[in-house]
Amino acid sequence: MLTRPPPTAESATSHASADGDPAGGPGNEPVITPERARRLDHARILIYSHDTFGLGHLRRCQAIAHALVDSFKGLSVLIISGSPIASSFEFRARVDFVKIPSVIKNYNGEYTSLDRHIDLTQTLALRRSIILHTAMSFDPDIFIVDKEPMGLRGEVEETLALLGSRGCLKVLGLRDVMDSPRLLEREWARNDLLTKIDRHYDDIWVYGPEDFWDPFTDLPASAALRSRRLFTGFLRREVRDTAPDIAWPDNMLVVTAGGGGDGSQLMAQALAAYEHDSTLTHPLVLVLGPFMATDERKDISQKAGHNPHARVIDFEAHLLSLMRAASGVVSMAGYNTFCEILSLDQRALFVPRVAPREEQLIRATRANALGLGAVLHPDAANDPGLLAAALHELPTRPRPSEALKAVDMDGLERICDRIASYFSDRSQQAVASLKQRRDDD
Repeated sequence: MLTRPPPTAESATSHASADGDPAGGPGNEPVITPERARRLDHARILIYSHDTFGLGHLRRCQAIAHALVDSFKGLSVLIISGSPIASSFEFRARVDFVKIPSVIKNYNGEYTSLDRHIDLTQTLALRRSIILHTAMSFDPDIFIVDKEPMGLRGEVEETLALLGSRGCLKVLGLRDVMDSPRLLEREWARNDLLTKIDRHYDDIWVYGPEDFWDPFTDLPASAALRSRRLFTGFLRREVRDTAPDIAWPDNMLVVTAGGGGDGSQLMAQALAAYEHDSTLTHPLVLVLGPFMATDERKDISQKAGHNPHARVIDFEAHLLSLMRAASGVVSMAGYNTFCEILSLDQRALFVPRVAPREEQLIRATRANALGLGAVLHPDAANDPGLLAAALHELPTRPRPSEALKAVDMDGLERICDRIASYFSDRSQQAVASLKQRRDDD
């Protein structure tokens, strides 16, 4: 049983007197200090990540959780994840996860249970029950839902209602780009999600700068709902000092497709470009990802075996170290890899996925317009000559830091500021409540 001392007005008084910080607010955001960290003892944050396709959702939640426990002493974070490889991730002290049964989203957008012996309906019922009972037992102060407003097939809606009745702050975290406005409006209208977001959520965090993209563009959202948005900036990633010191090839180009579930085309295109142009001699490292299908993995490995410059890696736990050592990175412009490229100030060529979502195409096109990387449509990348030319140019392209406007990478800091402000406000309210009771006595 997970228990913690209940928050009291008296404990809030002692915490508030420790630093005397004013409540947060516009122009008066609290600074994260050791003193402030002490006032978050016993606080709990629950994060939900549905994880039906790829690595992106869990990696984003992991980055947020680690930033929070690094900033605040005593704060605990629990992640609910459906990722089949959640146990392969390294979590810091005071960050843990609860694994729910995995559901896989196929490339055509359809869902299926990872366990073929349990049908999808039973799997969804199990997930819904585990999520609800975890929330009841953990009793979080803040609940962050990643990307899917009501969870997979509405599985967190009951949990949102329960936690709302307990005074929990409910936050919806969205990528910078969700999809094209046309496709996103159609998807959200199908389940009346704007109405439900308005009903259930106190905050909406957009993990990108407002001048890069607004996921609410052209959506019929109310002014009240839009006012709850916080554009955090992109989430900076750091290369951990604990990463092994590996001697990677000099001047290598790295091709990565995140989880790899839809990355075989990009890998095949890169190998075809090398086969077409014998003057391409940069070492080529292909990171397939854990979710690439077995037959696709075998096919790419066989093709790479005929190329003296190519090397295949199934999964690299220290991908940032590999990317940092590269002369350039080729990616599909998924959110997490995009943040990693910017964090590393790495040269990039984006070959985005264009279906069933247009998210990567929009992000890559916008990045190209801002001078943050080159973009090549996947149809154009089917021409090995065009892709070979782009690969030749990649090692000498400008880095993101050379763009005319600096990119806002302070998302994790702003999230921590918002958390500090929330607990500061709550402490102030508790102090005021205690003072009122004493006056009444």
